[in-house]
Amino acid sequence: MSVLVLVLAVSAAFCLGIGFVLQQNAAQHAPLSDFLSPRLLLDLMHVRRWLGGIGFMVVGMVLGAVALAHGELSLVEPLLATNLLFALGLSRRQTKQPLGRQGWAGLALLAGGVTAFIVAGQPTGGDAVTNPLRHWLIIGVMVGLALLLTTYAKRSRLSAAPVLLSLAAGLLYGVQDALTRVSGQRFSEGGWPELVTGWQPYAVLALGVTGLVLVQSAFETAPLRMSLPALTAAQPLAGIVCGVGFLGDQLRTDTGALAWEAAGLAAVVLGIVLLGLHPAMPRGSAEAEQRRDLQPH
Repeated sequence: MSVLVLVLAVSAAFCLGIGFVLQQNAAQHAPLSDFLSPRLLLDLMHVRRWLGGIGFMVVGMVLGAVALAHGELSLVEPLLATNLLFALGLSRRQTKQPLGRQGWAGLALLAGGVTAFIVAGQPTGGDAVTNPLRHWLIIGVMVGLALLLTTYAKRSRLSAAPVLLSLAAGLLYGVQDALTRVSGQRFSEGGWPELVTGWQPYAVLALGVTGLVLVQSAFETAPLRMSLPALTAAQPLAGIVCGVGFLGDQLRTDTGALAWEAAGLAAVVLGIVLLGLHPAMPRGSAEAEQRRDLQPH
């Protein structure tokens, strides 16, 4: 594994984790009438803390894009999932909660799972699949699942809505990461003319804005512990599917390697859940809790 890719991906995870906490701190006070509306972003643009969170997130996305340009998606995505560690670090500073057994267990599972997946899978680059049908099939499934999750969340407005919206955003962000890598490859091959004549950069922008609305709506209606774990778990899984599915990423496929890869991903997801549910994670304001309880069931 390239040291450059490691440094870039972990730095991106740091910025993303800090950015998510700052965004949720601000979004929980937004009007509930802005739920799943682009107007939510317009209202939040007047909040300094939210703008700071967006700034951190943008820097994280840029660092992640550079990491993707130098490493495989199946390698970078698990490293980006460590953003939850940095989110927990800032949250601990705000809430003064110790890590305890749950925190240390989640940390060990997340870090160990990422390590196990990378060591066992040994992600390497390969030739991207040229069949456009396979591209659109995988992207269509991811976007379709995100749409279904969002539709159910909008109709139900139940306590599960923030989790569903975060899962949907994670799927979109995973696809966005894959198309970011494709855009970087196009730029490397032909510069700006090659980049702007492809559909990928515009899809990256559309997915980014849509995902942002979903995430902020989740942050608006529930504490961080209900949204960030789902977002953090779904994004790398979707990214790995895209990487292996049509970007040409290759993982070891012998029985032992597959077992360790599956165990590593399972440990990552479990670690994310434990950290996300940690008492140090912001519970949200009493006002936000009351507003969520008053939603129609």
